[in-house]
Amino acid sequence: MKPANLKDSVILSNGVKMPWMGLGVFKVKNGEEAVQSVKAAIKNGYRSVDTAAIYQNEESVGQAIKECGVPREELFITTKLWNSEQGYESTLNAFETSMNKLGLDYLDLYLIHWPGKDKYKETWKAFEKLYKEGRVRAIGVSNFQIHHLEDLIAAAEIKPMVNQVEFHPHLTQKDLMAYCTKEEIRLEAWSPLKQGQLLNEPVIEKIAKKYNKSIAQVILRWDLHHEVITIPKSVKEQRIVENADIFDFELTSEEIAEIDGLNQDSRAGSHPDTMSVGFE
Repeated sequence: MKPANLKDSVILSNGVKMPWMGLGVFKVKNGEEAVQSVKAAIKNGYRSVDTAAIYQNEESVGQAIKECGVPREELFITTKLWNSEQGYESTLNAFETSMNKLGLDYLDLYLIHWPGKDKYKETWKAFEKLYKEGRVRAIGVSNFQIHHLEDLIAAAEIKPMVNQVEFHPHLTQKDLMAYCTKEEIRLEAWSPLKQGQLLNEPVIEKIAKKYNKSIAQVILRWDLHHEVITIPKSVKEQRIVENADIFDFELTSEEIAEIDGLNQDSRAGSHPDTMSVGFE
């Protein structure tokens, strides 16, 4: 079921509705910049905001939620546990810290930010506890490869509902997508524009001209065609609005195949198997 507008949601494996599209706030400065970008997104119809402890802007996201004029239950808020906090007790403590910063009574989605080496199963037990207590409506992971997911699921009582990974036309992650589909884990794209590196890709530029759209809009439409949840980041209201203006055109199967063909298995971010910052 592909979305028809910005408020459309996908139903996660536990029945919780999550908007197909949200605002990411990676590298958005805590304070006025973060408050205004979140408020601009909500004012223009976004209902999902994705932050993380390591982004150091949870307070501003929380302030924007309070001031936006939209009831809390209409919003979908995600944050993530940072690497150095992995482990059972430390996860529970880190969750309380995030909730205090956000000023929220409950969270919609909590993610393990990176797998690391040996603590994610212990961390997941804490996630399951928070989920069972109703503190979090859905739990998931970020940057998990197939082997991490297999290992986690084998020891888990509750399967992750979401896996947020780097996903864009240069990194299509087809095997991971197929595995997540089979396990009813929703794939979510971070860095859908490869941190801006795709904004002069000739193949996409040609398609964008045909539809009188930007390259970013074509890529975000391609995400949704693949039924991948997406969270583009911008601090400019005009760009935030433009990113969401993608529901009035449909890519052809040939165009989808052309964009799929740009895959290089190349990343803008770290590889999950070698990412170790904060695990020391």
